[in-house]
Amino acid sequence: MFQRKFTQNSMAESVSYLLAYVCKAHRGKGQELLALAGLHPGQEMLLHRLWAGDGIPQSELAGDLGVSPATTTKMLDRMAKAGLLERRIDSDDQRVSRVYLTSEGWSLQETVAAIWNELEEISLANLTGDERILLRRLLLQVLANLE
Repeated sequence: MFQRKFTQNSMAESVSYLLAYVCKAHRGKGQELLALAGLHPGQEMLLHRLWAGDGIPQSELAGDLGVSPATTTKMLDRMAKAGLLERRIDSDDQRVSRVYLTSEGWSLQETVAAIWNELEEISLANLTGDERILLRRLLLQVLANLE
């Protein structure tokens, strides 16, 4: 197994360092594209989750998205104000708030898909099909290692 010990000067040569910069650049480009649709980073992920089935309890969204309940609440507040979703009290349990998409929220599916397709093409522009498959496989392995 290949192991490398990094010094302060050689950190910038590491895969981890490069991965951090790739993530930052990807998020920045995603933010730029999402802004054209009036969305903030992360909101497309919340929409994607609700497109798979809305009416889920607000408390489940945080876990599904891997963010804190406070972050979820802030996102939902902002998106409700924008008219993308609404919260409704569960008729069987008054303590539960369920999240539903509005017609405006549903209408963004094609727009968000187009943004993600564009981001994918920008990100992988100079890679062959085989390189894209390999990169995806390697990133899935890195993700599994970190989880």
